[in-house]
Amino acid sequence: MTLAPRIRPDSWTEVLRLEDFFEPGRPLEVDVGCGKGRFLTARAMAHPDVSFLGIDRLLVRIRKVAGKVSRHGLSNVRLLRIEAAYAVQYLLPPASVRTFYIFFPDPWPKRRHHRRRLFTPAFIDSLHRTMEPGALLHLATDHLDYFTDIRALFDADARFHETAHFEPSEEERTDFERIFLSQSAPIGRCSFQRGRS
Repeated sequence: MTLAPRIRPDSWTEVLRLEDFFEPGRPLEVDVGCGKGRFLTARAMAHPDVSFLGIDRLLVRIRKVAGKVSRHGLSNVRLLRIEAAYAVQYLLPPASVRTFYIFFPDPWPKRRHHRRRLFTPAFIDSLHRTMEPGALLHLATDHLDYFTDIRALFDADARFHETAHFEPSEEERTDFERIFLSQSAPIGRCSFQRGRS
């Protein structure tokens, strides 16, 4: 299958037909807020038998990642330029995602901006709907107050349970993560598994 890495659906209001963009029968993993694509491309190179979808709202980032994907000849990566919450709520099919990666989401630290945060009860409902039974969500953030708030949301939701956190390989560390680590900044990591019912 040789397709351009960017997905430009005919309709932005209908659920994506993933079989139009990915090899059938492969598991799907989604990098929400894929940034410059360091994690996404490294992960896709290491797992050629997995389909990867990178989502980001910024065109400059999507173009940068598309260039990397093309240079590496990665046929298992597709990119979607859109707000993450919208993509998960409206575009991803039910029970279609094996793994979500959400690294360093915007913390919107001021209290008056908290409503703009990605992690809300509505977003968690959308994650649950789109995850396969037993699917995983891996999260990392340098904003420890936000980290505490996210964990509290999942701890209060019986549809998920916490599991051992995901630790990326050196090649998979995002640009943000490398900066934080160079400054010895603490990084909160957690992973959650969707229940099987």
